Amino acid sequence: MAEQTDRLPQNVAGAYYVDSSCVDCDLCRNTAPDFFRRDEEIGLSFVYRQPVTSEERALAEEAKQGCPTESIGNDGLLGKAPSAPLAQNAGSSTGGGAQKC
Repeated sequence: MAEQTDRLPQNVAGAYYVDSSCVDCDLCRNTAPDFFRRDEEIGLSFVYRQPVTSEERALAEEAKQGCPTESIGNDGLLGKAPSAPLAQNAGSSTGGGAQKC
């Protein structure tokens, strides 16, 4: 199972990533070439573009499921994780029908 803590820095931000357990077997690049590339310097695959549509996500998921070393992760985030919790009063009414943002 891919580990978020071993996520390669070459991955773009988002749900899918490749971790350092990759053995460069080429399966992900053959299955979903629109999302996975090889970094020639480190000799491993990484996610260079996140899938957007349901069809694209299905291809990325197929690559994840087929990875022999389970080096592809999907943490479910669509972008970067929030760095701080939302304010306590976010979305609360301020009177007059307006919402605080």
